[in-house]
Amino acid sequence: MAGTGIFALCCISLCSCFFKKRKPAGHTVLSKDVYSSKSSNIYTNSSFERVPPSPLRAIASPRQTSNSPRFSMSPSPRLTGLGSIHLNFNQVAKATQNFSPAMKIGKGGFGIVYKGHLDDGRVVAIKRAKRDHFKDQKNEFSREVELLAKIDHQNLVKLLGFIDKGDERLIITEYVPNGTLRVHLDGRRGRILDFNQRLGIAIDVAHGLTYLHMYSEKQIIHRDVKSSNILLTNTMRAKVADFGFARLGAEDSEQSHVNTVVKGTVGYLDPEYMKSHQLTAKSDVYSFGILLLEILTSRRPVELKRPIDERVTLIWVFEKLEEGNVLDLVDPKMEEAVDGEILMRFFELAIQCAAPVRADRPDMKLVGEQLWGIRAEYHRRSRRG
Repeated sequence: MAGTGIFALCCISLCSCFFKKRKPAGHTVLSKDVYSSKSSNIYTNSSFERVPPSPLRAIASPRQTSNSPRFSMSPSPRLTGLGSIHLNFNQVAKATQNFSPAMKIGKGGFGIVYKGHLDDGRVVAIKRAKRDHFKDQKNEFSREVELLAKIDHQNLVKLLGFIDKGDERLIITEYVPNGTLRVHLDGRRGRILDFNQRLGIAIDVAHGLTYLHMYSEKQIIHRDVKSSNILLTNTMRAKVADFGFARLGAEDSEQSHVNTVVKGTVGYLDPEYMKSHQLTAKSDVYSFGILLLEILTSRRPVELKRPIDERVTLIWVFEKLEEGNVLDLVDPKMEEAVDGEILMRFFELAIQCAAPVRADRPDMKLVGEQLWGIRAEYHRRSRRG
């Protein structure tokens, strides 16, 4: 693991040189908070036309009114009001056909995720902890339950129940039926994602992260934003999943970061966080920048089977942009002609998010606004033909 970390830091150091050479072009900044429910003129000083939200791409505002209390991080999570499911272990075993391999839908460091069919007809996802890691995972399990119990947003997977008894730890969440973003980028679902779908997924993830960073009473930092942790619905809406590594942000308003052991996935990890162990919401922004590159190129952050000059996707993208070959960066499976200026704006935003120095990265709210601007221009040019 140490060698992998050194490799990643060397790659980031090289990327830093590219970033200094290339400053992203200015973007149109939106004057409206896209996370609010108000819909007055959303673009100022811009030639963009407003794109009305469709039923499948409505603006994702936090589900809160001015009269509703913001959540607090109580030591004992209560699931009332979140569509709670109260099951015992025997009921969970029955729902998963005794944790049959045929019901397995995913796995991670915490354990294995199963699909469960309840007696009332509902379908859920059930994450079962690995027993041989119980001691190490106790904090991660408690943290995930604690955080999931307190959030409710359409772009975040919802907690429905949990079991922490004896030698069993299980988390029960809503079932998101269309697999992970990574599966779709690999083309394993048959149909290839088009540009509009990829852009919509990016916007959904930005909305979910903005909620975590800005609209909760206690800031939440996900720490493991990646394509395999993004789940898709049948209407291609994205939901951020797996809060096992999530941490609360700084509790003191004068504190800029949280000191913590580095956790996350190589390739998505914020280089400043790796060096200093100082965690901020900008660490999620870095990971999101890498995710944006992944969404449009379909390449993983590190691809060891590719030629040596293409193995680190971030460096490869920098080099192609320096050469002016933005069209070469797009997933070749996506047989769609997209305007080069639209693509450039998308990649430049990704680069800005993945800046080596966190001070150069925008916050997630601004990133979401930029993505909405790109989407508006894409639709305007598509209508124009």
